[in-house]
Amino acid sequence: MKYEFNFDDYTPAEMEKRVEQASIRKANLSWLSLLMLSLLAGTFIAIAAEFYTVVTFDSNISVGFTRLIGGICFSVGLILVIVAGAELFTGNNLVVIGFASGIVNYKQVLKNWVFSYLGNFIGSISVVFLMYLTNLWKMKNFLLGAKIVQIAADKTNLTFLEGFSRGVLCNALVCLAVWLCFSARSVIGKIWAIIFPITAFVASGFEHSIANMYFIPMGLLLKTNPNILKALNESFPSTTLDNLTLYGFAGNLFSVTLGNIIGGAIMVGVVYWLIIVVPEKYLKQKK
Repeated sequence: MKYEFNFDDYTPAEMEKRVEQASIRKANLSWLSLLMLSLLAGTFIAIAAEFYTVVTFDSNISVGFTRLIGGICFSVGLILVIVAGAELFTGNNLVVIGFASGIVNYKQVLKNWVFSYLGNFIGSISVVFLMYLTNLWKMKNFLLGAKIVQIAADKTNLTFLEGFSRGVLCNALVCLAVWLCFSARSVIGKIWAIIFPITAFVASGFEHSIANMYFIPMGLLLKTNPNILKALNESFPSTTLDNLTLYGFAGNLFSVTLGNIIGGAIMVGVVYWLIIVVPEKYLKQKK
């Protein structure tokens, strides 16, 4: 018996068809399956955020190189989502391609987005409490905890426009990573497709709504600890905590989530649908 192996990656047109098939599968998930898979995605992204923080908190190298290393570490979150299988709200913005092609309806899109967002939140918050119980934030005389608070404060100090624009650029890169995964035939190909776009968004300082569901609540839990406040004043004296509140958390999530939707659904999903699907339909009509 002769076996034939195809090592060529999928073309953009084939990738679009694969996204449509994935959109159908996602749209037909039961609410329980969707919620559980979304909870997993939230935990994966929260673990990636924790990994990023531990690796970078006491770095003595340049800011850019530190962010580069942190971005590579953070990539583990989307790798777990794609390879292990989970439902991530930001990546699921590409379901809009299925909606544009008429194979899923707006109710199915909204169901997927709402349940995945809710599940991601629950998963992220569960990791927040687990990490708090580990006491690992006491590392290096509470410097790790101080770094977590500093990250959270910086995020809640963003203006609406800053959070929105950084959210747009972030999820454009996240959805490009997911889009590129549809070109790959192997796990290794998917991992390489993920690393560079995700590293780019992290190193650039863009904003990811699901990651912020870990970063900011963790900062909220730690900001009243006197040892952490002492370490914060010593290592990050310019940090202001006035906006590190539940209201500030909600404001960040609102602006960043809105930006994530525009960046993922419009800048990637709709743009590729217009580039690939619309010309195909036009050529069929001419024939």
